[in-house]
Amino acid sequence: MMNINLKEENGILTLYTEGRIDTITALDFQKNLLSAIESYDRIIVDLKKVTYISSAGLRSFLIGQKKVNSLSKTMELINVSDEIMEIFRMTGFSNVLKII
Repeated sequence: MMNINLKEENGILTLYTEGRIDTITALDFQKNLLSAIESYDRIIVDLKKVTYISSAGLRSFLIGQKKVNSLSKTMELINVSDEIMEIFRMTGFSNVLKII
């Protein structure tokens, strides 16, 4: 199960994501992320309440990052837990994504 709450402030959109980004929820996450990237120049993904990211979830982040790069926009990940950060490190995503 995953929930996403969107909050726009000063032209910046924050995706407050909660739960698991896995095979079941990754496509929904990806659709929300890509829609946000189309509409805003700066996207923040708050992962404070994300408990797990699968390979499907990682793929969604990669697709989002490629889209951001192609449009010269910004995507930042904040409040990344130690467990999620370890997944990003082990997969090399910590070198691809902007994690604050």
